[in-house]
Amino acid sequence: MKELKLMKGNEAFAEAAIRAGVDGYFGYPITPQSEVLEYLMAQKPYEQTGMVVLQAESEVAAINMVYGGAACGKKVVTSSSSPGISLKMEGISYLAGAELPAVILNVVRGGPGLGTIQPSQSDYFQATKGGGHGDYRLIVLAPASVQEMADFVGLGFDLAFKYRTPVMVLSDGVIGQMMEKVELEPQVTRRTNEEVAAQCPWATTGRPVNGPHRIITSLELDSAKQEIHNHKLQNKYKEIEEQETRFETIGCDDADYLFVAFGSSARICQKAVQIARAKGIKVGLLRPITLFPFPSKAIDSYSKQVKGILTVEMNAGQMVEDVMLAVNGKVKVAHFGRFGGIIPTPDEVVKALETKIIGG
Repeated sequence: MKELKLMKGNEAFAEAAIRAGVDGYFGYPITPQSEVLEYLMAQKPYEQTGMVVLQAESEVAAINMVYGGAACGKKVVTSSSSPGISLKMEGISYLAGAELPAVILNVVRGGPGLGTIQPSQSDYFQATKGGGHGDYRLIVLAPASVQEMADFVGLGFDLAFKYRTPVMVLSDGVIGQMMEKVELEPQVTRRTNEEVAAQCPWATTGRPVNGPHRIITSLELDSAKQEIHNHKLQNKYKEIEEQETRFETIGCDDADYLFVAFGSSARICQKAVQIARAKGIKVGLLRPITLFPFPSKAIDSYSKQVKGILTVEMNAGQMVEDVMLAVNGKVKVAHFGRFGGIIPTPDEVVKALETKIIGG
């Protein structure tokens, strides 16, 4: 039976991980995501489900623990915030190269460097373009509510195991810290070792009787074999683009203009749509739910209808490049953003639409 609770976004993510039958969480505290680890420690899920919760000695150690758990076919998760994710990037690239499923939460804070502990969306490039080394991509989910912080745990694992790839939940300090009511799924029983072995025939669950060794690695010293592996990965990413693109539209049917925004910026744009329409400006909102795969085809379709597109991001302009690629010059595209931890207001968004798109 589902349960309603009033929770912070970070807490909802942590509770959803317990209820999803996660086997292990490995993390390290950093603001503004520390409540994930704190909540898990307080709940003591090992006593309820057998889920392991461990504060590692560093972010580097945590992501390598995730690698180890994922290689055994287990449901494993980690969370951090911008500088901590940067420390995990080598391990994330290893996970992608070894085709291992895992869910990684980034509650983004302002940067660059240590920056501020206030909300930002400045990790878009890092998450969507393969922020570590090598030709790889992550499936990237962008929650815009506390409910989605919970929902994207289950969805993340479904996608991670379906495609044998890491999934990043790209949140921010607004969504992680705000409180809303959330409907929580009932508890799922953790898989037995026998179930893991049956469902994940690739996993290192022990050498099969009279079978070959199962070796999981991202290392291949033979260039020809490595190229074949890279082609396999690229084909998988193309399949993900074809099958898993998700987005939401609000007020787009009759729109003359379009906002494109994700996460907390999309919530701000919902109010901006109301303000603009009250002034007689027909504007709609397209919210990417998957940042990779990006809803390029949908945006391209709307570019044939609208007179201009404004991307609203809490950064210096990152997703705007993907929007420009999607429309390929067919319509004017501009960016409006606040960064360093500053959250834009709906009135500022409407003014930016009027000055950068309508009057620009």
